[in-house]
Amino acid sequence: MIDDGTPHRAGDETLLQTITTRAGERLVVLPEPDFKALVEAAEDGADRAALAEFRRRFAAGDEELIPAAIVERLLAGENRVRVWREHRGLTASLLAERAGIAQAYLSQIETGRRDGTVETCRRLADALGIGLDDLLG
Repeated sequence: MIDDGTPHRAGDETLLQTITTRAGERLVVLPEPDFKALVEAAEDGADRAALAEFRRRFAAGDEELIPAAIVERLLAGENRVRVWREHRGLTASLLAERAGIAQAYLSQIETGRRDGTVETCRRLADALGIGLDDLLG
């Protein structure tokens, strides 16, 4: 690498050094604390952008807030179909009807005696107003 010259100060405290590689690429060397501060600032910016996108989607009705009690039940391993059905205030018979499956089959899925097919899970997710990934975890 070819050094362009002596290090110089940028701003109040930052010490920078510019280096040009043999291929002509310019590199900047700076103290590690300054580098870490830049990375943190970039991450903060990404977080702000993600939050703004969520707020936009929430305002448009494309996102919803899930109560902590529901999240805790899902994390505890309770049957996801049952948790979402109860959260939506649906009876088993109404969910089965909306998904186009027999209530007995839904009961077997909720109790873990049977796994639903991908198509059945997709129909249940649609009837619950959630994505398939939310239903399957």
